[in-house]
Amino acid sequence: MDVDERIEVIFAAAGVTASLHAVDLDAVDLDAADAFREVGVRADEQVVIASVFKILLVLEFARQVEAGQLDPTERVLVTAADRLGGWGLAGCVDDAEVSLRDLAYFAMSVSDNTAADLLLRRVGPDLLPMLAAELGLTRTRIRGGPRELVELMLADVGARTEADFARIFPTLPADRIRAMRVFDPAHTTSSTAREITRLLSMIWRDEAGPAGACAMVRTWMARQLFWTRLAAGFPPGVRVAGKTGTLPGLHLEAGVAEYPDGGRYAIAVFARADQLASRRIDVDLAMGEAARTAVEALRGD
Repeated sequence: MDVDERIEVIFAAAGVTASLHAVDLDAVDLDAADAFREVGVRADEQVVIASVFKILLVLEFARQVEAGQLDPTERVLVTAADRLGGWGLAGCVDDAEVSLRDLAYFAMSVSDNTAADLLLRRVGPDLLPMLAAELGLTRTRIRGGPRELVELMLADVGARTEADFARIFPTLPADRIRAMRVFDPAHTTSSTAREITRLLSMIWRDEAGPAGACAMVRTWMARQLFWTRLAAGFPPGVRVAGKTGTLPGLHLEAGVAEYPDGGRYAIAVFARADQLASRRIDVDLAMGEAARTAVEALRGD
């Protein structure tokens, strides 16, 4: 079997349909799509990217810091009214004060939705679509941030609060859940696997903004705590920096694998499972296996 077929077998065994794109960062011409080494499976399919959008968010923040427009040490008071569901600051009982720079860290390391929402307010939500256009990401559509995503989900299940949502959502039939707008690329933030690897390629090659800004994003991505997806597929010694995205039935990650010999490979895997459970270690591990299979093909291993 060729590499595309082997990857499809991996996805089928996990019960998912997925798009994947992997590219050798040191053999890539971003303006000549037929002139670089790549592996792709449904790489141009428009898909929901959920929290993967936070890569663009922290990139815009880092660019503004480098331009002297924002002070990364500026303090932000996080109150109960600011908290959104998920990890990090959402779990705080008391008000917390953090810097803008730490908001970026929390948004990337634990995919903190509260931190991302506050950071988005500060950098300006209207700027992310402009940044995507500047970088040539013509099919990347940013439709709000975490707060807008939560509001969309509440509206679609008829809930007024997150507590109402937590009570109602488990009672819904699968077809009602799949009809929610957060699962439709036409109604929420979306992109393609190919465009996300383009974004990563530009960040790792210092082409997405000032070198200092790109370095900040690489550092934050390397500090992500979740390791069961892309990182799980690679052997010890391979450094994987990534950003996950998760919704019921959607298992997403984009990242860069860096080998001890200097090889660097941008990878995006966006999987849609038949089952709606958010925690599927078998799907996570399949994503890592597919990513490694693609990279090994690029390396000729």
